[in-house]
Amino acid sequence: MPKLPRTVNLPVPAKPTRFEIVEGLRITAPVAAGYIPLGLAYGLLVVQLGMPWWMAPALSLAAYSGSAELLVITLAAQNTPLAVIAVTMLLVNFRLLFFAFSFPLHAIEGRVARLFSMYALVDEAYALTAARPNGWTKPRLLAMQVLFHLTWFVSGLVGVFAGALIPTQIQGLDFALTALFITLTLDSARSMSELPSAALAGLSFAVAMAVAPGQHLIVALLFFVACLSVRHILHRRGILRFPDSLPPSGGAGQVRHEGKAS
Repeated sequence: MPKLPRTVNLPVPAKPTRFEIVEGLRITAPVAAGYIPLGLAYGLLVVQLGMPWWMAPALSLAAYSGSAELLVITLAAQNTPLAVIAVTMLLVNFRLLFFAFSFPLHAIEGRVARLFSMYALVDEAYALTAARPNGWTKPRLLAMQVLFHLTWFVSGLVGVFAGALIPTQIQGLDFALTALFITLTLDSARSMSELPSAALAGLSFAVAMAVAPGQHLIVALLFFVACLSVRHILHRRGILRFPDSLPPSGGAGQVRHEGKAS
């Protein structure tokens, strides 16, 4: 019997850095395009609320988080105390701590590069790495995060300059923040397992409006976090169980019918 040639597992050569950067930009570009209209609305909102123009780029550098920046601008325009704004920012961005547990930060070497990646960790960057769990390298990750940040920064600046050229107030522009959170809520509540969270959010807001109408936002956020913590503990102990999805139409009757037939 003839001997088969012996196969040798050679290491896969690393791809060039330029290829990894281009690949990161290619993956990120369609998602980053969604930043443009929201960034324009953010810049316009800064001007429309009477805030100084430099606040838009300053916040994009100091507190890089789209939803949180819109929230800070709205609260600052209402002369909200600084302590309330700080706590609200902490609660809104607290989710990023859990994103970091599964983000491929281990692929990034170097203290400066790793610190930037931690700073530039946003929802869209986490979503891309979660959807594509393999193949992330340092150049690809940094290219993704730089493009996200640059797109948001430039869009905000263009919105500021565009807002300065508009002589009249745009009615309803301050609804951009509310519309953003409504969209995020509807996008996340697509199954029965997420409906309890939406119900708890509504309950938290109702309680806050009844208990502290003057500080309803911060009270609602704190109460909502407390409710989620209690729900998590009860779920871990097996006391609470929620179905994962809605049953199909007529599904229950079909199951009973098949059970009798068997």
